[in-house]
Amino acid sequence: MKKSKLKTTYVCNECGATFPTWVGRCSVCGSYNSVVEEIVEEKKAIKSFTLREILPKPITNLKSDISLERIKSGFDSLDKALGGGFVSGQVVLVSGEPGIGKSTLLLQVASNFAKRNKTLYISAEESSHQVYLRAQRLSALNDNLYVLSDTNLENIISGIENLKPGLIVLDSVQTVYSENLESPAGSVSQVKYVSSKITEISKSKGIISLIVGQVTKEGTIAGPKVLEHLVDTVAQFEGERGYAYRILKVIKNRFGSSGEIAVFNMTDKGMEEVLDPSGFFISEKPANQSGSVIFPYTEGSKPILVEVQALVSKTFYPVPQRRSQGIDLNKISIITAIMENQLKINLKDKDIFVNVVGGIKIDEPAVDLAVATAIFSAYKNIPVPDDMAIFGELGLTGEVRSVHFEDIRIKECKSKGITKILASTKYKDDSLTVLNIQKINQILDIIK
Repeated sequence: MKKSKLKTTYVCNECGATFPTWVGRCSVCGSYNSVVEEIVEEKKAIKSFTLREILPKPITNLKSDISLERIKSGFDSLDKALGGGFVSGQVVLVSGEPGIGKSTLLLQVASNFAKRNKTLYISAEESSHQVYLRAQRLSALNDNLYVLSDTNLENIISGIENLKPGLIVLDSVQTVYSENLESPAGSVSQVKYVSSKITEISKSKGIISLIVGQVTKEGTIAGPKVLEHLVDTVAQFEGERGYAYRILKVIKNRFGSSGEIAVFNMTDKGMEEVLDPSGFFISEKPANQSGSVIFPYTEGSKPILVEVQALVSKTFYPVPQRRSQGIDLNKISIITAIMENQLKINLKDKDIFVNVVGGIKIDEPAVDLAVATAIFSAYKNIPVPDDMAIFGELGLTGEVRSVHFEDIRIKECKSKGITKILASTKYKDDSLTVLNIQKINQILDIIK
């Protein structure tokens, strides 16, 4: 019998671009040493096509075809972040750093789902005994929760077809391989093939699939970008190892709005959802302390009040230090330059340290004014009122610009006893003191 011809290609592990020969730098994404050799079995198949009549429908007639019954995960905050819960046939990619708690959370979700339907937990990284010990610790043992410890895709698909579960957890996609491909597990072709097969079986049988994706050292999802395009929902699990909290950010969702978050507290009994994250993050804010401000942070429809701290001290180095945690260091440099230019203060001989308490990472422009106010407060050693929240984007000419979700930010502040708002806004509320700031130099009259 004649064997299938093997084709050698070179694929970039970062973006999935292919090349006829090896190159040291990918010309598509610019990554160095990311191009690896892969052997892909080339299969030829003759396809026959039959013409059939296709009748498009008016969009107004499609309402009766929509059936998006939501299935609960057992965590109210997670259901809200997903748009109300899971949808039959939905494929969710959950990524995060090693040890962040992905497997713990998904095992708890699987156990909750097993109370209503058969659930299959596929462990490609741990043995079945290890999964049992974790489930025992989390009080997640259930007769409807099945475990399969295997890395072979064909065996996994056979197990799914025989069990017919309502939900599967695949931990993780980078450790599963298919016998149809010669390349090793974790390669671009394997990740694409495994993901497409799991997605195909989920859609055809209406199975909810939760896929764990490993991340690179930069924090991005390992493998090609096509992996994120294949799935319905992409959720990023974040948190610092030194903190008990974990944040699940939904960065893509075909069945709801993206940008929603769910906050969890990691304990020895598993993940506990934090229903009041604002109170959780500002509960230990020091009173009447300079360099500390409250910032209403949001990526979705639910804002969270966090504390932004700054420390300004005289430098003993030829070049002053600029350090930040939770905020991009380039943003700190830009804000510092704006302050020197507009407020006429000298920060060139000062070390500046900025921190978002709790380890939250913020990349939205609304934090600009909060950071500038915290730095100015620390520089002048003048406390910002404890009942004041600050947000706004800074322009290079010192103007303060309005940001999105002003209403829900202010309403969240009001619900937590905040009575003063410093922002570029026309929001009116008789129970609040809204300080409408247009230029950054106006804080000279406010913080004094």
